[in-house]
Amino acid sequence: MNLKLKITFYNKPIESGKLVVVNAVDRQALLSVALLLLLSITVSYAFASTEPYPSFQTLVDNTEPGGILIPPPGTYAGPVTISDAITVDGQGKVTIDAGGKGSVVVLDTDGATIKNLHLTNSGESHNTIDSGVQVRGDFNVIKDNVIDNCLFGVDLQQSKNNIVRANRISSKPFDLGIRGDAIRLWYSFDNKITDNIIRDSRDMVVWYSRDNLIARNDARGGRYSLHFMYAQYNEVVGNHYEDNSVGIFVMYSDGVHLKNNYIAHATGATGMGIGFKETSDVVVTGNQILYCATGLYLDVSPYQPDTVNRFENNLVAYSGIGVLFLNDWTGNTLKNNRFKGNITQVAVSGGGKTANRNLWQGNYWDDYEGFDQNRDQVGDKPYELFSYADRIWMDVPSARFFKGSPVLEVMDFLERLAPFTQPNMLVRDEQPMMSSDLAEQVASVDEPDQVTPVVNETEIQADTEETYDAYRALRESLGR
Repeated sequence: MNLKLKITFYNKPIESGKLVVVNAVDRQALLSVALLLLLSITVSYAFASTEPYPSFQTLVDNTEPGGILIPPPGTYAGPVTISDAITVDGQGKVTIDAGGKGSVVVLDTDGATIKNLHLTNSGESHNTIDSGVQVRGDFNVIKDNVIDNCLFGVDLQQSKNNIVRANRISSKPFDLGIRGDAIRLWYSFDNKITDNIIRDSRDMVVWYSRDNLIARNDARGGRYSLHFMYAQYNEVVGNHYEDNSVGIFVMYSDGVHLKNNYIAHATGATGMGIGFKETSDVVVTGNQILYCATGLYLDVSPYQPDTVNRFENNLVAYSGIGVLFLNDWTGNTLKNNRFKGNITQVAVSGGGKTANRNLWQGNYWDDYEGFDQNRDQVGDKPYELFSYADRIWMDVPSARFFKGSPVLEVMDFLERLAPFTQPNMLVRDEQPMMSSDLAEQVASVDEPDQVTPVVNETEIQADTEETYDAYRALRESLGR
């Protein structure tokens, strides 16, 4: 068999003719060549498999204004700028990957909609606010998207009448302080931020923005669930904030309404459920504040003269401090709230002596020591809270380490038996409710949109006489 063999190996030609037996050297050369060919094929395939994703910008540019873009399922390359009023619907099958540069999607238009997309892998720059979605227009809709591994989630700047709804948002896996904000509003008005699920981002911030609705969002594992600054007349309704450092903090932002929110496990040295700094005309109703270091925190609030902050029908329970006044201040009305299981119900720090210059009325206090002899569900004597030896940790911050320790508890007990000095009255509630349920019912009756059936005094007295059995009540109290 006559074969003409030519092999290039390390740039040296090897020729032979009339090969019948291949010696050991030739076999080694052939094996090396085969391995090199196999390696070349593998490397070529690897490079082919890492080619960049197809550009999503091309699909956007080819969509007519007012049109609907439904891309084929798959992963596409970002960043993307949308400058026309189009609708992009990923139908839950499309991913846009920014490749670690800039924002995934920039909405530089009015009236666009992006929905059902997976937006991922933004840049890491705080200076350029690298986001899943940057909104720079009005009347846009961002809904039902998954935004992950993005420094910021949704950023709205000088934008109004946008809807951000039912998105699932998380930041990059950085330390808490250098993550981006899940949702950020800056000089933005009349937006609706609703039904979003937020995990492991830094804050949600509303700065220099007014008349926004923030409702039914669920945020966990962050720093500030919601932070207002110079933001007036916003409404916060029905949100669930849990396992964040702070629930809601309102700074220099008048006219904010906080209604029916659930805030829990805001712990740590600075943990608080709802805090206010130099803020006036707020309405705080129907909120549940549980297991926080501090439930309500007030710092020079209300700030504007002749204004009132209203706290009604809130549950503040199982916290270190129920209500903390940073100073002896006035102008707050606290009615029909329920204070249960707090280590300290009310405290005043910063050298303040009392919180009694505020109005306390019809609240339920689980540490109330009194009776209800006329059975009207209101305590026969006022609820009064005095400061005794526990004043030490309020006046001296370093002594807070010993708060709740046996030594301070014994000192407090002895001083209550025989006070060394005249104690300060922190709180006086003239009409303490005997049950938390009654406080809640009274608050619901006080709501202006509630219609209460009229029952005359004779019917109330007859019903009480028929249903109340003193002997049975005594037996029940003794557990018999």
